[in-house]
Order: sequence, then structure tokens, then C-alpha cells
Amino acid sequence: MAPYEALYGRKCRSPLYWDEVGEKRMLGPEIIEITLQKIKIIRERLLAAQSRPKAYANTRRRDIYFELGSMYF
Repeated sequence: MAPYEALYGRKCRSPLYWDEVGEKRMLGPEIIEITLQKIKIIRERLLAAQSRPKAYANTRRRDIYFELGSMYF
């Protein structure tokens, strides 16, 4: 029994349960196409989420120059 079910006495109504009863199940190329579309959307959102901190970090960076004979720690 899930913790939610124990607490509220019924199953959790997640988006998986929101489908209409009797709706046709997708099989074959349809499900592959939908899955590929979702993967594409997820990758685009990940790139957008990764680019924000990267852009902020790059604005604060500076080039480091070293000279011969100098001591660095």
C-alpha cells in the first residue's frame, strides 16, 4: 500500500489516471513517434535550463595570463 493510499484511503490520482476509460491504446509506430517527440521536447528544455547558469558563469570569468619566471601558487 502506498503512503498516499494509507493516508487518504484512496489511490493517488496522478495524470496517469486521468485518461478516459475505454480509450484506445497506442501500439506500434504511433507510440514511437509520440515518444520521440517527447524526448525532443525534454532535450530542448534541458539545453535551455543548462544555458542559463552557463551564461551567468561566463560573464564573470576572465582570462588568466602567465609570464615566464613568475611564481604562482
